[in-house]
Formats: sequence, C-alpha cells, structure tokens
Amino acid sequence: MQTMCEDYNRMEKAILFLEQNYHRQPELREVAQSVHLSEFHFQRLFRRWAGISPKRFIQYMTLEHAKRLIEESRSVLDATYDSGLSSPGRLHDLFIQIEAMTPGEYKAHGAGLRISFGFHPTPFGECLLAVTERGICGLGFVGGGGRAAIMGDYQSRWPQAVWEEDSRLTESYIRRIFGGEKSNGNRPITLLLQGTNFQIKVWEALLKIPMGSVVPYRDIAVKVCSARATRAVGSAVARNPIAFLIPCHRVIRKAGGIGEYHWGAARKKAMLIWEAAQTRH
Repeated sequence: MQTMCEDYNRMEKAILFLEQNYHRQPELREVAQSVHLSEFHFQRLFRRWAGISPKRFIQYMTLEHAKRLIEESRSVLDATYDSGLSSPGRLHDLFIQIEAMTPGEYKAHGAGLRISFGFHPTPFGECLLAVTERGICGLGFVGGGGRAAIMGDYQSRWPQAVWEEDSRLTESYIRRIFGGEKSNGNRPITLLLQGTNFQIKVWEALLKIPMGSVVPYRDIAVKVCSARATRAVGSAVARNPIAFLIPCHRVIRKAGGIGEYHWGAARKKAMLIWEAAQTRH
C-alpha cells in the first residue's frame, strides 16, 4: 500500500504536467523529466499505477473522450435506476448499503458516538478513514494542509463524538476498499451518513454510477428531483463525506469538462483514468 501512495504522488505531478501540455502531445521523455525519472522507470511506474501507458492516458484526457463517456453513461444510468440494481464494478461487488442517521442523532452531532480513525496510503495518496460500529462515516484524502487540516474538517462534522486512533481496525476496511479484499463472506460495507434528506438522496444516486462511467450534474438532478436543482446537487456532491466509496468523482460538467473536486482536480482525473483502465481489463 505504501508503494501505491508513493506512486500516486509522482503520478499526480505527471497528471498536472499532462493536463497543461496534452494538447501538444508531449513525448515520453519530457513527461518523465517532469517527475525526475528516466523514460524506462516512468513508463514502468505509470503502467503499474494506472494499468495503461502514458500515451493512452493522454487520449483519455481529451474533451471528446469526456463527451463520449457522458453519452454512454446516460443510458447506463437510466438502465441502473429502472432495474433497481446496484452498478457493476470491483467496488460494488461489496454491495454498499447506506444507513442514514435518525433526526435525533443528526441533532446531537455525534454525541455518544465513538469514531475510530487511521491514516493509510491508497492508490490516490494518503487518506483518512473514520469508522463507527455502524459503518464508515468518513473517507477523505490528505491535501496541502496535511493531516491536521483533514482531521479538523471531519471532527467539525461530528463535533460531539469521541475520536480515537485505531489504524489496525481501519486497515481492514482499507484492504477491502482499495485492495479488493473481501471478508466476512458477503457482509456489505455500511455507511453512516450525516446529512439532509436531499443530500442523502444525491449520495444514493452517486452510488448508481457504474465504475468507468461519468454523468453530468444535470442527470443526477433529474433523477433526484428536477433539472433546475443542478446547483443544489453540486453543493450536495461537494459535501460528500465518503470519497471514492460514494463516487462523486464520476460527476462532471455537461460540456465535458472534468469540473472541480473537493480533494483536488488532479486526483479526480487520476481516479477516472484509473477506473477506466480497471474496467477495460
């Protein structure tokens, strides 16, 4: 896992370089130099992380690819909702189940709740994972503010809860989320969410987007309530407390642009390309 985290730190720099220069199709040598690696080591590292070549990655970053994904995903999302089935993919083999808070628990802001947390390496950088006896209540990525900043963010969401570090406990969840490890038979990963009814409906809609696909904000708004609620949907997506598991990174702008992401636009691009590579394998 630590190797994956180190790989991602280099890949994020490469992604930022490609994002700024993909229009001129930079050579492998130039991209490798941007992260201070030889062509051979960069090519090998990139394939190990993404499962595809840097050249193929550049192709995925084009606007036309984003537009094609939107066209494909509309029918896929409709079919998913109409059938009532959860979306396919490696993560959804675990069948994520949402367990929302009661109004009383929401009002109490976590009073009496014990939250175990740990910091772990992932394919997309270091993350904070927070869990309770009822399920995962937080998953976010460490950014420029370091561990203190992300801890402050999540503790503000559950200000009355008791927080205790237990990396051994949270490590078992990390292996299931990012390593594809299944434990306890078919026991699902449950999520403990703190949010309004509208936010929870939006997060439920995000769970129905298949891995390797994307949908525009407007499509989510239509499914939840009305196309006119696109801005409200965007706000709910931004407040998603459980990154990756609730795949807000799969929502993009209607015009084909990737859009903003709470954990960084480069990380969002990395997730989309990584998932595209996994589904094509």
